[in-house]
Amino acid sequence: MTRKKKFNKSRGKNIKNLTRNIFDILKSDDTKQFNYKQIAAKLGITHTEGRTKIIRKLEELKARKKIIEVERGKYQVNKDRKYHIGKLDVTSNGNAYFICEDFEEDIFVPSLNLGKGLQDDIVKAYIYKRKRSKKIEADVIEIVERSKTEFVGVLQLSKNFGFVLPDSPKMYADIFIPLSKIDGAKHGEKVLAKITDWPEKSKNPFGKITQVLGKPGEHDTEIHSILLEYGLPHEFTDVVTNEAKELPIEITKEEVVKRRDMRGDLTFTIDPKDAKDFDDALSFTELDNGNYEIGIHIADVSHYVQPKTILDDEAYSRATSVYLVDRVVPMLPEMLSNGVCSLRPHEEKLTFSAVFEINKKAQIVNQWFGRTVTYSDHRFAYEEAQAIIESKTNVVPSDISLTGKEYSVDQSIVNAILTLDDLAKILRKKRMSEGAISFDKVEVKFHLNEENYPTGVFFKESKDANKLIEEFMLLANRKVAEFIGFHKGKPTKKTFVYRVHDEPDDEKLASLQNIVGKFGYKINTDNRQSISKSLNKLLRDVHGKGEANMVETLTIRSMSKAEYTTHNLGHYGLAFDYYSHFTSPIRRYPDVMTHRLLQHYLDGGKSVDANEIEDRCKHSSKMEELASKAERDSIKYMQVKYMEDHKDQEFEGVVSGVTEWGIYVEITSNKCEGMVRIKDIKDDYYIYDEKQYAVIGQSTQNSIQLGDNVVVKVKNTDLERKHLDFDLVSF
Repeated sequence: MTRKKKFNKSRGKNIKNLTRNIFDILKSDDTKQFNYKQIAAKLGITHTEGRTKIIRKLEELKARKKIIEVERGKYQVNKDRKYHIGKLDVTSNGNAYFICEDFEEDIFVPSLNLGKGLQDDIVKAYIYKRKRSKKIEADVIEIVERSKTEFVGVLQLSKNFGFVLPDSPKMYADIFIPLSKIDGAKHGEKVLAKITDWPEKSKNPFGKITQVLGKPGEHDTEIHSILLEYGLPHEFTDVVTNEAKELPIEITKEEVVKRRDMRGDLTFTIDPKDAKDFDDALSFTELDNGNYEIGIHIADVSHYVQPKTILDDEAYSRATSVYLVDRVVPMLPEMLSNGVCSLRPHEEKLTFSAVFEINKKAQIVNQWFGRTVTYSDHRFAYEEAQAIIESKTNVVPSDISLTGKEYSVDQSIVNAILTLDDLAKILRKKRMSEGAISFDKVEVKFHLNEENYPTGVFFKESKDANKLIEEFMLLANRKVAEFIGFHKGKPTKKTFVYRVHDEPDDEKLASLQNIVGKFGYKINTDNRQSISKSLNKLLRDVHGKGEANMVETLTIRSMSKAEYTTHNLGHYGLAFDYYSHFTSPIRRYPDVMTHRLLQHYLDGGKSVDANEIEDRCKHSSKMEELASKAERDSIKYMQVKYMEDHKDQEFEGVVSGVTEWGIYVEITSNKCEGMVRIKDIKDDYYIYDEKQYAVIGQSTQNSIQLGDNVVVKVKNTDLERKHLDFDLVSF
């Protein structure tokens, strides 16, 4: 093992409006052909990262037929393209916006111009200016690709036909169901309906019922509805389950010989108290030279889930586990996720490991990657490890113990946890100094009874034990990506799975500054370092205040979305030039791909086909986004359910949003959000002031502004729509 050379960490500023700038250059002389170097020169971009972004954008525009590649690597505007391709974002009032990178702003689509386009559909649109107002509008002329064809809703039956009224407020058309395609569903039941046709002259699509979910408002009905709304499965087929059961799970001597045997190293896991699958474990050994050998050991899922098998197809299709309020919908069958692959205590396991020799300054002296066999000596809950860190003793109190009884931990494990905690704090401090952004957003959790009814709300905070695990997982993910993607002082050309996070958009940052400026906060957008510094200061300053959750949420929304890709752009939020996902293959398919590719290159294999891996990265990113939406919906559902029992109670809250139809209020004590409709504020007639993020009383001039403290009472709870209505008590 050799010490790696330090690679260049310099970064350029944000490339603002890259698509628009590329079009401006290509249009400046539409007879000339431009390559990426010429475009970079005209934009004044000299750094490798910026040039990579240009190459990636050119390939994307070519694939979408916005530009043409005249010769290899030389591009022109596609002059034959008279229309624009983009995505629809439908509003709850039936109009929409056309989102297209050809335009700096989203373009309004009146409901009459939707042309049967639905939410997130890819469409071809004609763009025009209205004669009188000169306002630009879009007219959808073709559906290029449907985002989805199945919708959850409630069946309304009449004598000769039925209609499904979709749950989603963005689905503006009810689905007509002939009686022959009711499939035994009854009036008022919640169902899944599939659109089969949309006749030219029909206002409504035609469809059939494919699944009956049950009565609206019932717990399992609503949870299954959330999953199906996003096309997520909630159970495995017998074929998949049986293939998992037939896997050989014995760890043979022949298999151990192929691996580094680390069963004798002190090893333990630290996970949430209610965790059932344990992806990762840490091992710790103090070396004779005073350094430490630290192993990050990850379940070797790729040993059991082989390519081109039913299990692999299912794992890829799901791409991620889904974490709902009351359950986990796993990516792998339980026999794998909670059994053979889970790093349970006092069991030998096949693992894939990143092993580092680290000195007391948390500097990497040596590193090793490869397949191992390990044995976990102990399982800790975060609370137990935290107690050891805080008390610096080997006693775990009964009130936080997994067993419910006080017990003592071997001193060697205590020493390991305390040393790892010290090293993690050094790693974190270094990461923050290099521009990482600290999002320690509070997570809302629920106490549930046996019937999955919420009996209380609590907040999950990230403490030292959580951050200890986080830092070593980040270290493994970063070093694996660096090992493959960077060699002898320059990037390699090996295809790999990267987890990238682009720099924030200037316009989103400006919008964030407008909002947080109302609270007296400021963001410095001069350069990358100043942005990171001021965002961290903002998050520190707002912590613990009434507006904290709102400001943290808005700050996250101002960031670019993290995604999987074979094109390395670095990870802005973590301040890493190279980053992958290696540490959670039980619950993330990209980690399985990372393991396979890493082993392929360790075995001396050549770079694999990038196109297939990129397609799988895009699918994984899409499924991750859908899973996140489902998780958010399940939290909203549970919040509404919790508030049903608190209708007579007054709550202090913060105005978290202001619109022309009402103000959103987030309750401080439980983070539940609901709406006070403008028409329900009785002391005056209020008008929305967009610039002030406020509603203003016309007679009294009273103002209710974003961030104001208010008192509200629950007016109405709607479980099906996952919506709360509040009455304003005082402000």
